[in-house]
Amino acid sequence: MQLWKQIFIALALGLVLGVVLNRTGNAGFADGIKPIGDLFIRGIKMLTVPLIFVSLVSGVTSLQDLATMGRLGIKTFVLYLGTTAIAICIGLGLAVLFKPGIGVDIGAGAAKHAAAATTEPGITDTLLGLVPTNPIEAFANGNVLQIIVFAILLGMAIVLAGDAAKPVKRFFDAAAEVMYKLTSIIISFAPYGVFALMTWVAGSYGLDLLASLAKVIAIIYVGCVIHALLVYGGMIRFIGRLNPVRFFQGSIEQIIVAFTSTSSSGTLPVTMMSTERNLGVSRRVSSFVLPLGATINMDGVALYQGVVAVFIAQAYGIDLTTSQFLTIALTSTLASIGTAGVPGAGLVMTSMVLSSVGLPLEGIAIIAGIDRILDMARTSLNVTGDCAVACLVARSEGELDQIAYDTPHVLKAETIFTSQEKA
Repeated sequence: MQLWKQIFIALALGLVLGVVLNRTGNAGFADGIKPIGDLFIRGIKMLTVPLIFVSLVSGVTSLQDLATMGRLGIKTFVLYLGTTAIAICIGLGLAVLFKPGIGVDIGAGAAKHAAAATTEPGITDTLLGLVPTNPIEAFANGNVLQIIVFAILLGMAIVLAGDAAKPVKRFFDAAAEVMYKLTSIIISFAPYGVFALMTWVAGSYGLDLLASLAKVIAIIYVGCVIHALLVYGGMIRFIGRLNPVRFFQGSIEQIIVAFTSTSSSGTLPVTMMSTERNLGVSRRVSSFVLPLGATINMDGVALYQGVVAVFIAQAYGIDLTTSQFLTIALTSTLASIGTAGVPGAGLVMTSMVLSSVGLPLEGIAIIAGIDRILDMARTSLNVTGDCAVACLVARSEGELDQIAYDTPHVLKAETIFTSQEKA
């Protein structure tokens, strides 16, 4: 059976079992099997830092010249920021249209559980923070942006060093192959991890909590679907001249893993594996575009922040002005770049967006109860966007295998990356 089918069946079974456990008062059993899912998540997180580093260095050195890297970088940033701006507009538009905050009872205890405000760093601090003073510390702390900057600089230095650095280049190429093989081993356990995580989520939350804020959940999920189908699907069809149906078929594995793990960075090994294998994106494009996307492409977070901001304003009876809407759109777009690709980070960054327009941070307490449910949707959208941009960049660079893209993949998990190994 294809890996994505195994994962989908595991997700459905976990959802059904979790709801049954919640209804019968046996949610403790769901907590008991959660460590199986946590073990899988720890496994893919274990891959994230070394995979980003070695694959990015290998990818930069494979570009051979800095002009190519600059061209790829410009295309990638423009597409990521453009889709993020569209996502926040979709979120704001749906929230204004359907008014999810009207009639919501804030409750006297909301302020007691309010999330703490975060201080927005200045532009200078943000730029300085990209360059690690100690690369080892960046690795230890999992600072992905600093790791990416260090990897790109190191790859550039290897290219500029020429023949003298060929042994170093071969080392990173070999290290990347080893990490890809380790990825195939970890991902083969995905169905078990997905089953355990979905059982825990459904067993812990049940249907009652979802019903109380169903409108917010529905708007964000519908917004994510609209963005995926119209924006990504439209870009794939009209810009990339590719079949959008095949794109979504080839992206299903990483979307499901992102949905259950709620981590863009944690899903990165699966995203790289599936994008190369199922969508025909060359490794030197995927190893450059996807690690960047896992940290700066947060379309789902931007859409979520737009809905939440309007929801909280409506719940408190605050009318937002046009300038405030523009501020939310701009702040969400910029904040999404610095939002870490880990579970719950979007909730923390939302406080910054609310502060930018003077909305009460106490409202975050209402959303916090269902944040995990919302995080599943926005992370799936983030990962889908990573795949779409990778396909478009690869297509524009002549680095997309059209036959691999058009042919549904039927191999099992253990055959991951065999095409690259044969090459």
